[in-house]
Amino acid sequence: MDYKKIADEVSEKILSYSQDTAGWRVIKVSKNVTVSSKPSQEYAGNIYRGEGIIKEVPGKIIPFMYLPEYRSKWDKALQSYKLLERIDQDTGIYHSVTHSYGMGLISSRDFVDLLHVKPYPGDILTTNSISVDYSSCPPTPSCVRGYNNPCGYVCSPLPENPEHSKLVVFIQPELGGMLPGSVVETALPATLINLITDTRAGLKGFKDRN
Repeated sequence: MDYKKIADEVSEKILSYSQDTAGWRVIKVSKNVTVSSKPSQEYAGNIYRGEGIIKEVPGKIIPFMYLPEYRSKWDKALQSYKLLERIDQDTGIYHSVTHSYGMGLISSRDFVDLLHVKPYPGDILTTNSISVDYSSCPPTPSCVRGYNNPCGYVCSPLPENPEHSKLVVFIQPELGGMLPGSVVETALPATLINLITDTRAGLKGFKDRN
């Protein structure tokens, strides 16, 4: 599998999502996070966008959000998160297992994702991910294997306050299993809000300890 080619293609898509201003509909605002959605071009559901401000620079936020030594400590949505294979210094295969959601309404899911970190001019830092088949990590009976269509984080310094950053998160997962659309449409915006608020709290806790 040509992971480099896949990483480049996904990075192009995340960049295009971040530049796309048309057709987004705000569906939830909570805890200083705004969630919007629009029909996905990758699958039959929606792509979701979460946006919030974080008191830190992109170069510290992005590693905190994707490196297992940090993320496994602060992300309350995950049971486990680990690196399966390092492709190069900016690219790896990661395995994540989620907790069940909504009093067990959505059972535990797992994902195997290629993740590539890419910088852009202006101190913008991005992660660019998509699910891949990975023979040494097959699906297991203990959770439902999900599939992440192109997803990622786009983190850029605020021009008026460079010590703060705007974080934009794009997700469009196929959760698998027989889930009603209404359940998914409730769960995914909440997931984005929790991700950004947990990142804020995790970073603050990390800074307070160091």
